[in-house]
Amino acid sequence: MTNNHSDKAALRGEPSYVWRAGQDRRLKMIRQAAGNRVHGKVFENGVGLGAYLSHLAEDAQQAVGLDVEHERTIKAHERISQLVCGVGEHLPFPDDYFDLIFSNEVIEHVNDDYQVVREMIRTLKPGGRMVIFCPNRGYPFETHGIVWRGKYKFGNIPFINYLPRAIRDKLAPHVQVYTRKDLQKRFKDLPVKFLQRSTIFGAYDNIIARSPKIGNILRNILQFLEKTPFQVFGLSHFWVVEKTNSNLTDQ
Repeated sequence: MTNNHSDKAALRGEPSYVWRAGQDRRLKMIRQAAGNRVHGKVFENGVGLGAYLSHLAEDAQQAVGLDVEHERTIKAHERISQLVCGVGEHLPFPDDYFDLIFSNEVIEHVNDDYQVVREMIRTLKPGGRMVIFCPNRGYPFETHGIVWRGKYKFGNIPFINYLPRAIRDKLAPHVQVYTRKDLQKRFKDLPVKFLQRSTIFGAYDNIIARSPKIGNILRNILQFLEKTPFQVFGLSHFWVVEKTNSNLTDQ
C-alpha cells in the first residue's frame, strides 16, 4: 500500500481532531474508572493529537503521552509537554511507575498486542488502573475499511468481522479485532484483576451532524442497549483493569 492519508488511517487509526459528545463521554468514563488516580502519574499509550490527555493533564501530577507517528507527537506537543515518539511494545519507563494508563482504540494497530498489554501492566503501579477501549468483533461493521485486490478501501464495511478469522484477516490485515475471549488472552498470567469488562456503542456524532433527529434517536437506542444482552454487538470493548502486584510471570 502506498503511504497516503487513507493508508495511514488504516495502519494507525485516526486521532480525535474535534471534541464532541463521543470524546466527552469516553473522557468521563476514563475519569470515573480511574478515581483519584487522575491526580497521580498518567500515561496515554497512543496519544494521537493529545485530545484526551490534555484534559487529564489539568489534574495530573504528571501526564505523559506516547505515539508511533512523529508528526502526531509534534502536533500534540502544543497541548502536552511530555511526549515520547516510540512503540508500545517497548515503553521507556521503569516498572511500577504510573497510577493510570489508558489506551483508546490503539492496540488493534500494533505489531504485538500481547507485548503492548504486558508493557502497560509492567509500568503500572500495584493498585494502579489501566483503561482500554478496542474494537469488538461483534460489531456489525468493520470501521477501518478493507484491503481488496491489493487496494485499501476506506469505510464501514458490513459483516466482515463475522467471517471466519482466516478470511476476515485477509480482508483486514491492517487491524485486529477482539472477542471478549481474545482480549482476555492478552492478560494471561499478568498480575491483574478485572473491575469492568463491558461493550459500548458509539456516540454517532457524524450521523447527528447530518440528521440530528434521526442521529439522536439512534444514539439513545444503542446506548440503552449497553445495559442489555445486546451489548455484545457494541462498537468497542471498555475494560478497566487493576494491577494487583509488581511481579510479572515470564512468558
